[in-house]
Amino acid sequence: MNQLIAPYGGPLVNLIDPAQSEALKKEALSLPSLDLDWRQQCELEMLMTGAYSPLTGFMTRAQCHGIETDRQLDDGTFWPLPITLSSQQKAAADISTGSRIALRDGEGFMLAMLTVRDKWELNGSWYLGGPVAGVALPPHPDFAEWRATPDELRTQFAKRGWRRVIAWQARQPMHRAQFEFCLKSAVANEANLLLHPQSGGDLTEAPAYFGLVRAFMAIRERFPAATTQLTLLPAPPRDASADALLLRAIIARNYGCEMLIAGGEHQPDGDSRRGEDVARDLDSALADLARRIGVTLIPYPRMVYVEDRAEYLPVTEAPAGSRQLTLSGAEFNRRMRAGLKIPDWYSFPEVMAELYRQTPAREQQGFTVFFTGLSGAGKSTLARSLAARLMEMGGRSVTLLDGDIVRRNLSSELGFTKAHRDINVRRIGFVASEITKNRGIAICAPIAPYRQTRRDVRAMIEAVGGFVEIHVATPIETCEGRDRKGLYAKARAGLIPEFTGVSDPYEIPEHPELAIDTTGLSIDEAVQRILLKLEHEGYLR
Repeated sequence: MNQLIAPYGGPLVNLIDPAQSEALKKEALSLPSLDLDWRQQCELEMLMTGAYSPLTGFMTRAQCHGIETDRQLDDGTFWPLPITLSSQQKAAADISTGSRIALRDGEGFMLAMLTVRDKWELNGSWYLGGPVAGVALPPHPDFAEWRATPDELRTQFAKRGWRRVIAWQARQPMHRAQFEFCLKSAVANEANLLLHPQSGGDLTEAPAYFGLVRAFMAIRERFPAATTQLTLLPAPPRDASADALLLRAIIARNYGCEMLIAGGEHQPDGDSRRGEDVARDLDSALADLARRIGVTLIPYPRMVYVEDRAEYLPVTEAPAGSRQLTLSGAEFNRRMRAGLKIPDWYSFPEVMAELYRQTPAREQQGFTVFFTGLSGAGKSTLARSLAARLMEMGGRSVTLLDGDIVRRNLSSELGFTKAHRDINVRRIGFVASEITKNRGIAICAPIAPYRQTRRDVRAMIEAVGGFVEIHVATPIETCEGRDRKGLYAKARAGLIPEFTGVSDPYEIPEHPELAIDTTGLSIDEAVQRILLKLEHEGYLR
């Protein structure tokens, strides 16, 4: 591997040939299709534009093995992470090796043709590898003027005479410390600056990138116009790792940059990967790999605000005895949730205005209260009583999505098999996520017996607002004693198959925000406990 690393930054792979597009579309009419989710569309766009040069398609199983063991492609070119296409769709299971399939977005718009060289199954998903022939990039109705392919950006750099460019690839908004470090790095290296926020996302499923981009558009005005470029990077999010950093270096090189700032972002969960950690991790081997790619990594040091000088400095350069101020990622997020002021020394007012628009204080956010428990546990009664109390308070719209209501109006065609129960709960989750995203309150009360489905619903809703899971942990003996409809008796007589708690399992929630046993608790007492929890979490004031 050491002597076979090929240089990057040369001619880009372009997988879209306009002369072949119509022929590919006609061929696709008689071929199977796969609909790609937003993450898969991001990966495909990175492939087709050449951001992942020299890749020409999705990796096969053997190629993935080569990456995982030796970090190299078939020809010896260094590559740090597998780029794969996985699918759980039934159509994927029926695809045979050697066939060709159309890759489409959720609306059926054809993006590319994949020639399947390999297919394998792993953890319930099918993986497809092979070369890609592009037809069109995924349509982007948003921020069109801020998008540029690697080739377009290189052309812009050449026209401006930009020979040295530093990339700041960001998943989080830029605040004053990062702003000052980027400016100083550009000056110190006699380089121009590319602000490259990662805009991989989706209008409905992952809309957080809108706030990120608007925050960068706001702070862009503070940079020198003649030496700074803002362009969106359609890459999907990845976990922080050395290999992910090296992939970012390849992307930066393909976009025409010779330097990449590594580190410097607070993570959304508040457990920030501080600059000193990044600097320590940039050992000589990692830095050498980046140099062979053609990129110099600039480690972001731990920065402190030196009040005496009214500027940010690396902590190692701060004058002894000076008053130094810092704000951790956890504290920043706590203040954002509580609607507390962020100090002016930490960020800029125009950036904070965009962040408050995107993520208002918790008492202004939408949220979902998700009751789960056995039939007869008291879910519906609690849900209706809670909805009434919240409507009494006013301020936000409240929507009740009780199990029986949803079954009657949204899932009337479904039965009670595991598959149908999952579909029903996911429908509830989707509706609740739309209500939450639009800053309303959704109160859901299905049985929702399966952990994985509940996890998926939580992830869906937490992407757009708050989620509070309440396990109505009433014992089955109490539930059965309350059985007004006689369902338990019928289930025990074998008249109702797959009845939760009798002939079908109920998987107890692992970490609910609240568990309530209604056996010896009045409705008013239970609802008051829920209101106190919501108040404690910051959703009510």
